[in-house]
Amino acid sequence: MRKKIFLALSALIMVTMVITGCSSNTNNLTKEKGTLTIGLEGTYAPYSYREGSKLKGFEVDYGKAVAKKLNMKVKFVPTKWDSLIAGLNTNTFDTVINNVSINKNRESHYLFSTPYIYSKSVIIVPADSTIKSATDLKGVKVAEGTGTDNYDKAEKFQADIISSPDFSSTMSMLDNGRIKATINSKEAFLTWKKSNPETTLKYIEIPDSQLKSSKIAPMFNKKSAKLSSKVTEATKELYKDGTMKKLSIKYFGEDITKK
Repeated sequence: MRKKIFLALSALIMVTMVITGCSSNTNNLTKEKGTLTIGLEGTYAPYSYREGSKLKGFEVDYGKAVAKKLNMKVKFVPTKWDSLIAGLNTNTFDTVINNVSINKNRESHYLFSTPYIYSKSVIIVPADSTIKSATDLKGVKVAEGTGTDNYDKAEKFQADIISSPDFSSTMSMLDNGRIKATINSKEAFLTWKKSNPETTLKYIEIPDSQLKSSKIAPMFNKKSAKLSSKVTEATKELYKDGTMKKLSIKYFGEDITKK
């Protein structure tokens, strides 16, 4: 009798394990079951920023749309840049969606899903600046965030770089004459200019021959390959249903989600 009960229980356990294994889904791949936890700065309009106490921006809406496609809740974790990428290693969040571009160094340590923006960099300078092109940045004092792509770009043109904690601080330094220029995205500057119409700052285009558009994508820990693939699938669906174009026009005034 005991033997029959044991066999019956064993069979039940095996069936349960099979069912559990077959029902594995995206929710089991995240830090918090059923929730996609996203790290971002929340200080870089129009990508992510605060309006009062509320987070808004292109990347906020994009993150919400991805989570919806995955049938998950979404949780944003505002984090300073110098701790943001490290948060993937400490499992603070599942992904970073913070205008992070794909480059060889990052690809050697992290995973990226498909790009959601193709960002064009410009040189931001005072109206009376003698800087006319990227080659004029050699030896010129500029401010960039340490560890950012803009920092790497300024290094490429041999600028004299000082560290800046965020975009707003950089704009203040430029307005106050503490620096001569900065490299950043065209869309970020145009958004900042809307809120600062009195500014005399302007931007200078950097041709593709000198600097190609940056491929911006969600970044993941190397252990999150399945989740990265799921986010790629969700993003492709958002392209197909027109969501990406709609969000881009809403925040940038044009579609920058395509090459």
